[in-house]
Amino acid sequence: MVTEVTVIVPTYNERDNVAELVARTAAALDGRDAEILFVDDSTDDTALEIERVAADAPLPVRVIHRDDNIGGLGGAVVAGLRAAASDLCIVMDGDLQHPPELVPALLERHEEGGADVVAASRYVGGGDTSGLGTAVRFGVSRVATWLTRAMFPIRLARSTDPMTGFFLVDRAKLDLGALRPQGFKILLEILARTDLRIAEVPMEFGERRHGTSKASLRQGATFVAHLARLRFGKMSLFALIGVIGAVANLGIMWLLTAAGVPYVWAAIIGAEVTILGNFVLQERFVFADMRTDARSLGIRFFTSFAFNNVEAALRIPVMALMVESWHISSVLATGLSLIVAFFARFLFHSLVVYAPSRRAQTGAAGAEPKPDTAAIRVIRAIDAEAMRPGEL
Repeated sequence: MVTEVTVIVPTYNERDNVAELVARTAAALDGRDAEILFVDDSTDDTALEIERVAADAPLPVRVIHRDDNIGGLGGAVVAGLRAAASDLCIVMDGDLQHPPELVPALLERHEEGGADVVAASRYVGGGDTSGLGTAVRFGVSRVATWLTRAMFPIRLARSTDPMTGFFLVDRAKLDLGALRPQGFKILLEILARTDLRIAEVPMEFGERRHGTSKASLRQGATFVAHLARLRFGKMSLFALIGVIGAVANLGIMWLLTAAGVPYVWAAIIGAEVTILGNFVLQERFVFADMRTDARSLGIRFFTSFAFNNVEAALRIPVMALMVESWHISSVLATGLSLIVAFFARFLFHSLVVYAPSRRAQTGAAGAEPKPDTAAIRVIRAIDAEAMRPGEL
């Protein structure tokens, strides 16, 4: 029985690798009904090179060129999964560090049954990580893998390399609409959000032949933020940013008062600076997936800025009232007021600041939907943004 399969290759400026990748992949898939689908985010002529190679390729080769680059490499993979001609998909990088000759092993393991995902692992018996290059890159990779498995001990119990970008997946088992990829660790996104059976085959991770690595400090920060979002949901990131803002606020106050600025003015300046900084971080890491349908950036900023200032102005008098009326310590009163303020800020931003605009709610059909009650919106916000995905 011939297995139908789509090989999805996300590319970013990989022109020099295209011809060899197609030739080696076609040889590995000889005798199978297969296609190669490139999803290209390049700024060079990689897409033109793919079209040139496709003209003489021994199997169908397609290319989707994206201009928006939404979701980075992970977003490109999801776009490929949507456009694939087959439910059986193999994802691999375009830099030839993933050996195409391993494709038959992935297919054979899937044909044995008992697995919805078959991953090529650098860390299972027989695998090799020499392609990572330096000891620093190897160390970073191992630490990231250990951290990820510790965060999802149940979902990733059978995965030694959840960070690999070379894997087979049965698209029919996925809810593509539930995936929210950020950066390049798409397998982690799939395994964390979906209860799938996983098997592994060993991989010798090759050395990069052409181009440059896409890894960077920015990608690392995106990975950490996305890992926190997957494990704890938006509320955890919102809390983390709040903690960062509080530390920054104290630091600003200390510097200003040390310079002779009156503490009241130092507190006001510190508060305003951190409110602005928190908004920037929330835009980038917490509510990035909600910005498209929300109102304009200016409206979001002024709505958030106004609420945070009102909240700050009200919280201290409320704290004082608690101390005087309930006769509790000021430390406890401060802690309680901060907890209440945190939930109030999170819900306000989820329900108001980043709420879909009227245009987005109406949609292309132009039908005005019946609005939810405030209680339903609160419940949905907590469930969808704070508790998802959770671990079963």
